[in-house]
Amino acid sequence: MRSAPLPDAGANWVDRRAPEAFKPWLKLGRFDRPIGIWLLLIPGWAGLALALSQDRRTPDLYDAWLVLAFALGACLMRAAGCAFNDIVDRDIDAEVARTALRPIPSGRISVKQAWAFVVGCSLVSLLILLTLNLTAILLGVGSLVLVAAYPFMKRITWWPQAWLGLTFNWGVLMGFAAVTGTITSSALLLYLGAMFWTLGYDTIYALQDIEDDAMVGVKSSARRLGPKVRDGVAFFYILTVILTVAAGASAGLGPVFYVALLPWAAHLFRQVREVRPDNPGLALRLFRSNREAGLILLLAIILGTVGWPI
Repeated sequence: MRSAPLPDAGANWVDRRAPEAFKPWLKLGRFDRPIGIWLLLIPGWAGLALALSQDRRTPDLYDAWLVLAFALGACLMRAAGCAFNDIVDRDIDAEVARTALRPIPSGRISVKQAWAFVVGCSLVSLLILLTLNLTAILLGVGSLVLVAAYPFMKRITWWPQAWLGLTFNWGVLMGFAAVTGTITSSALLLYLGAMFWTLGYDTIYALQDIEDDAMVGVKSSARRLGPKVRDGVAFFYILTVILTVAAGASAGLGPVFYVALLPWAAHLFRQVREVRPDNPGLALRLFRSNREAGLILLLAIILGTVGWPI
């Protein structure tokens, strides 16, 4: 049986090039949609970069390993999280057009097989985690509570996107702790800013599912905001900018950081200007553009850390 592309996946390397037997597994881990890996990875790298600004030492081989470790961990834990989410949501996914072709609801992968996938990815992630310091290890273990609870948030709150923000940006704290062994106010401010960033972009993403979510009784920030979704996203992004600027000030980043934040802020508010509640295709494009927004923010932190002159 051929593995059909998911409605929100578009053209991707899995459908074009992956062996047929591997396609369901790669789609279970969402490797056909790497945007999620980027959005999980960038906060971790941002935490590493911010920590190096506090550490005031020359980066060494361990720091290089941290960059690689967080990349590998983002790939594996995002895959495990997506598979766990699909196990929990398999009945809902079967009723939603955008998700009905996912491997579990379509019958290409059984629930037992999906659990084995989750365990396998988690065990490899654990081996990577154990190379970090104790504080980062404890934070990594603590993140499992957020990951495990996320699939149930859409059943009990209108703001599951906020919980996703707490979960997806945990890497800020882990990355910072992996370098410094502690958490400071600058790391907490960056984490909170990134949480509101996720709340904004995932609200945009949820616009694709408003009708189906209403039909099956799933809650979302997009449904809660309704016609005021643009105002809501604008408010979330304003908080993102304020908290991120505060994080830079708390960390003592150089002036280049604030200059480099200007195109990042402009990128966020372009999304606000363009978003349309009745245009799912545009919502997906705007959501995906947050990889570029995140990379601009990461570059701003790096430039602020090295203190390049204006």
